[in-house]
Amino acid sequence: MQHLPIATQKRIALVAHDNRKSELIDWVREHKATLERHHLSATGTTGMLIEREVGLPVMKFKSGPLGGDQQIGAKIAEGELDCLLFFWDPLEPQPHDPDVKALIRLATLWNIPVACNRATADFIISSPLMQSEYTRRILGFEDYLNRFGLKNST
Repeated sequence: MQHLPIATQKRIALVAHDNRKSELIDWVREHKATLERHHLSATGTTGMLIEREVGLPVMKFKSGPLGGDQQIGAKIAEGELDCLLFFWDPLEPQPHDPDVKALIRLATLWNIPVACNRATADFIISSPLMQSEYTRRILGFEDYLNRFGLKNST
């Protein structure tokens, strides 16, 4: 088991499908005072809207359908993101649905907090853990190999 620290200042990724962007923008506006203490990143359009509508700086990836979801997933796997707030639309088919599922899978695998709706985002942002350091635990490569009775030869 690996123990990976999450610092007091979190690295938060913000993503929203088209039909949920206005809800995410409202949520960000409501929690601006808390979010401005953290590092924010987002998929392209969502990031531009947050900067324009709320005035918070955001590191922007590509738009979700153009690879932004995968870019965020890569940052999670590299240990460079601590939290994913993804307001997704379960009623609207998405052409990049496999990317969405892969992103949520990576966030779960790497044991970072994930919110897929406003209520969960409210719980995460109001948690005392958002204001303190936290150590997350993940399975390491050795743990994975042990599942199959294998040993790492490198």
